Amino acid sequence: MLNNYETVFILTPVLSDVQMKEAVEKFKDLLVQEGAEIMNEELWGLRKLAYPIQKKSTGFYALLQFKGESSLVEKLEVQFRRDERVIRFLTFHMDKFAAEYAEKRKSLKSTKKEGKEK
Repeated sequence: MLNNYETVFILTPVLSDVQMKEAVEKFKDLLVQEGAEIMNEELWGLRKLAYPIQKKSTGFYALLQFKGESSLVEKLEVQFRRDERVIRFLTFHMDKFAAEYAEKRKSLKSTKKEGKEK
């Protein structure tokens, strides 16, 4: 059975915009190769950290929501640990209520975007 997961990771602020997007794509590709279905992706951009991590006070935040096997999380987190661009990450299993909330949030965002484009 596939579970819903959400992972948020923070990339080092010394990356260029292109390098940041490449890093996010790397993790998305890994998930897809392992059979996950990407439900949502949000790039939150450069944000101030609550406390310094590796002497850095800012970082690029990215969020991925996906459906996949539980063994997939371990593979993803190993890649996060191996990649020096990632300074923090958190992955958690979403229960049905969190998944429904995420779906609502996503549909609200898409309707707001459509409103702006008109």
